[in-house]
Amino acid sequence: MLKKFYLMLVLAAALACNASPSKPVMKKTGPNDLQPDEQQSVVMKTVAGMVSNYNYKKVPLNDSISAIIYTEYLKKIDENHNYFTAGDVKEFEQYKTVLDDDIKIGDLSHVFYIFNVFQKRYTEYVNFSIAQLSKPMDFTKNETFTYDRENLPYAASENQLHELWAQRVKYDLLNLKLAGKELEANKETLKKRYSNILSQSNKLNNQDVFQVFMDAFTGAIDPHTNYFIPSAAAAFNIDISRSLEGIGATLQSQNEYVTVTSIVPGGPADKSKQLAVDERIVGVAQGKNGEFQDIVGWRIENAIALIRGTKGTTVRLQLLPKGTGATVKPRVLELVREKIILKDISAKKEIRTYSSNGKTIKIGIINVPAFYLDFNDYKSGNPNYKSTTRDVRLILDTLKREGVDGVVLDLRQNGGGSLMEATELTGLFIKTGAVVQVRDPRDQVEVEKDDNPAVAYGGPLAVLVDRFSASASEIFSGAIQDYGRGLIIGTQTYGKGSVQRIIDLDEVISPSIKERLAKLVGKSTSVATGSQNKFGQLNLTIGKFYRVSGGSTQHKGVLPDVEFPSVIPMDKYGEDTEPSAMPYDVIPKTDFTKYGDFTSVLPQLKKLHEQRMSGSDSFKYLMEDIAEIKKRDAEKSVTLNEAQLKQQRDTDEKKAFEQNNLRRVALGLPALTKGQAKPKNEDLDFLKREAGQVLTDYITLDNKVSTIIK
Repeated sequence: MLKKFYLMLVLAAALACNASPSKPVMKKTGPNDLQPDEQQSVVMKTVAGMVSNYNYKKVPLNDSISAIIYTEYLKKIDENHNYFTAGDVKEFEQYKTVLDDDIKIGDLSHVFYIFNVFQKRYTEYVNFSIAQLSKPMDFTKNETFTYDRENLPYAASENQLHELWAQRVKYDLLNLKLAGKELEANKETLKKRYSNILSQSNKLNNQDVFQVFMDAFTGAIDPHTNYFIPSAAAAFNIDISRSLEGIGATLQSQNEYVTVTSIVPGGPADKSKQLAVDERIVGVAQGKNGEFQDIVGWRIENAIALIRGTKGTTVRLQLLPKGTGATVKPRVLELVREKIILKDISAKKEIRTYSSNGKTIKIGIINVPAFYLDFNDYKSGNPNYKSTTRDVRLILDTLKREGVDGVVLDLRQNGGGSLMEATELTGLFIKTGAVVQVRDPRDQVEVEKDDNPAVAYGGPLAVLVDRFSASASEIFSGAIQDYGRGLIIGTQTYGKGSVQRIIDLDEVISPSIKERLAKLVGKSTSVATGSQNKFGQLNLTIGKFYRVSGGSTQHKGVLPDVEFPSVIPMDKYGEDTEPSAMPYDVIPKTDFTKYGDFTSVLPQLKKLHEQRMSGSDSFKYLMEDIAEIKKRDAEKSVTLNEAQLKQQRDTDEKKAFEQNNLRRVALGLPALTKGQAKPKNEDLDFLKREAGQVLTDYITLDNKVSTIIK
């Protein structure tokens, strides 16, 4: 996408940064404290060099940015001020302006010291909570528990925090009590819950600490430059590709056991018919003859890494059936791993029928959850690689055969993904032309184009967006809007207009450094993690997106042609709420030919929409929901008086039940009786229905703009 030599500059970055700061006095660490390793030091210096030299913003690492990193780090560890005292934070202040120097020389000692203090406090307060369960509690007192403390000062003392945690325990017990269970049973439930929390906390390792700090570091530079430790990189790449290689089962940690919670249709586990939901995996062996490794008590991501593997390889599992004790001999299941396509998070379609001006109109609605691409399959030349564009093209072919009059692409909650997919998806709806402009740090601009004259769908089109439509979603919807190819309906989008390059740090860190690190741990780096990336992945911001009309999607996003109310709080989410976000700006437009201009018909479409909303019960209930969300968001505390809380919840539950039935009736669905379960696959999405209606209005307008492509 950007010039090839620029990528080579990034990959060949000079990574060593010299500094000789005056260091604060470090306190001695305890025997159980987590410690950084040299590999993390190397990775941090590597990332620092790339961020300082090649990030689009070119932010210098100085005392000013150090203070921001420090604040972000404390926020990520103790955002709600539940663990640190004011005294702790006063002590940490000595590190506030030295973290930049620490990053340059790869010193993580101060970072780990702060985290180890947090870990001690965490363990102390969870153990305190367990001890509180043996004490009597009075649920008639008029006490209040403040659960949102983010904007409150840190506690003045540990005693003040003990009071807070005592209230937390009381609130947890009260919640269970209001559910109708006996007090002693509730206490036992909470004891198990707290013990499990403690067990999970004890499994934290130095990679967890490193990830949290690197999030604080990169987030202070810009919101979308991210470093991922190897396990997080694997999860990120699975999300992008919408596929993985493994057995096809969803796993969770439950009471120290790795437990099967669902099975992917068509995967090895499903085809074997021998793995059941709620079975527990207690051992894993590689190949037909490998030794079993006991995984009871393991962190779930470590267990998953052992169970996943390259397609075509064999994994054997030791399984305990649901409800059996640990004394039962586990059975063994042998599976051959396959490539699993995650269909539940792929593009899907539906057809809605509308009536307008005496006509029956069929609208095809395609939900596009992300701009995904299985890059490895694509790179290897597999013609059946998984991608958003390929999936949507097949859906469009089906919709055309079914005779739809128009298509709505639903990009709500779509946070983006592959730039190539955004370009190619746009190409399904235009003949040829520019899709997006990309400017690099040298102010050089490249234009991403669709060069394929084939059009998959040339009929009436609308794109439904919301505040969480970001990045590639904004490139696509901005191009559709600029070309006049379709209507944009919904709310202002997120405003993420920056370009990231995915850099595998295994390809950057020199072989000599890898060899030295391998000797330190006494084993080969390639053997240590199998085929998994060892040094992690950097998503580095290296450019900025601009629409073909010249305006950036950064900060401002895409503004809809027909605006809907936002269920998502606009003042809490979006690029314009990020302190480190780049600003909006404009560059010259590129050459493109518009298909149509909706300016003349928008007043009529908006008028029809507003008329429907003014008389719509569904719209009224939606606005009430938005008001209720704002009200709940403003609440920071809850009563610990049982009678008062019960009355409040009974009132809220009754109101919610009645409101839900009113919504159902407004949508033409039958009201539910008390205790009746909601029917499966029932659609209460009023805004999606309205988006189809707006497109229907356009289709049936006498003076509609012609954007039909043949």
